[in-house]
Amino acid sequence: MRKLQMAMLATVIVCSASPAAPPVRKFDDPGAPPFKVLKEGELPPLDVYDNFVIGPKYVPAPERKRVEGVPEGKVEQFVIDSKETKLFNPGIARKEFGKVDPKNPKTLIVETHPIDYKRKITVYIPAQHKAGDEMPFQVIHDGPGGKPSAELLNTFNNLIAQKRIPPLVVIWVANGGGDAQGHERGKEYDNMNGDYAEYIETEVLPRVEKGYKVKLTKDPDGRAAMGNSSGGSAALIMAWFRTDLYHRVLTTSGTFVNQAWPFDPKFPDGAWGFHETLIPKEPKKPIRLFISVGDQDLLNPNVMRDDMHDWVEANHRMAKVLKAKGYEYQYLFCRGAGHSVGNAQTQFLPHAIEWVWKGYAPKDKSK
Repeated sequence: MRKLQMAMLATVIVCSASPAAPPVRKFDDPGAPPFKVLKEGELPPLDVYDNFVIGPKYVPAPERKRVEGVPEGKVEQFVIDSKETKLFNPGIARKEFGKVDPKNPKTLIVETHPIDYKRKITVYIPAQHKAGDEMPFQVIHDGPGGKPSAELLNTFNNLIAQKRIPPLVVIWVANGGGDAQGHERGKEYDNMNGDYAEYIETEVLPRVEKGYKVKLTKDPDGRAAMGNSSGGSAALIMAWFRTDLYHRVLTTSGTFVNQAWPFDPKFPDGAWGFHETLIPKEPKKPIRLFISVGDQDLLNPNVMRDDMHDWVEANHRMAKVLKAKGYEYQYLFCRGAGHSVGNAQTQFLPHAIEWVWKGYAPKDKSK
C-alpha cells in the first residue's frame, strides 16, 4: 500500500504494495448490510443509527472554509523523543516484509530490530478556552509531520462557533514510523490491547497539559479517538480496551482485519475479532462509533491469504454486529472512493465529527 496523503486527516500512511487494484464493490452485493442510498451531497440525519450510501459525486462541506469573524483556535507543536518515554522505548522496525508462519497461517514471521524515533504532537486549543476550564478533547492518529490540514482546523473552528460541538482540544499524535507487522506504527495501532491508550494517557496528555496550561477531562464521555486505516482500528482498540478513558470513536477505512503482530493467542484474529467474536459475544460497551469505507477499498494487500484482509467486508461486518448489539453507530459506504476515502471526506467529515460528539454534556460536579 503506497503512501497516501489524506485530504482531511492530513496523515501519511505506508503499507505493502497490492498486486492488483481492488475490485469495485456494490452496496447491494450479496452479504452486504442493508443501506439507505442518499442523494448527491446529502448526509445522514444526526439522530439515526444506520447504514448509508454516499457518492460517487461529492459536494465539499462549507465548514472546511475559513469564515471571516469566526474565532480561530491556536495551534502548537512539540516533539516526543522515544528515548525519553517509558512505553514504546525503543521502537521496532523491519527491513523486509514477513513470511507466513507455516505453523499458523494467521500470522507472519518477521525479523525486527530496535530503533529510536521522534514523533510530532500537534495541539489545537479553541479560542473559547478559558484558564482552568476542564476541556473535552479528540485524539487523532497519524498526526502530521508538518502543519495540520487548514481545512480540518477550519472545520473545528466553525463547528465550535456554531455550537454543533463543544469547545474542545484536538491532539494529533504522529505514529512511530513504518506500517503493519514488524514496524512501530503496527505495534502501536494494530495490537489488541490497551498499551497505546496507556501511552497517550501517560506520555502525551501530561505533556500537553503542562506545556499549554490546559486541563483535559478525565470523563471518558468527553474523549474521542479518530483515525484512518490502522489509525481507525487503533481508535476503537483504545476505546474497547480502555472504556474508562474513551467513549467516542471516528474511523475512515478502519483496518478491522487481521494485522496484529506478534501473534496473541487471546486475540488470534487481530482486529478482525471485533466483528467475529468480541462485539457479538461481549456485553455492549458505552462506545459511540462512526465508520466508513470506500467501494474500492483494500483487499488482501499482502502475502497473507487468511480471508481476513478485506477492508470492505470487515466494515460491512462491523455494521451488522453493531446494529445487532444496539450500538450508537453510523456507517457510510462511499462510492467512487478508495482507501482513506479522501474525496468522500471532503463532504462527510464535518458531519462525522458533529455526529460523534452528539449528546455530550459536561458532568455536573456540583452534584
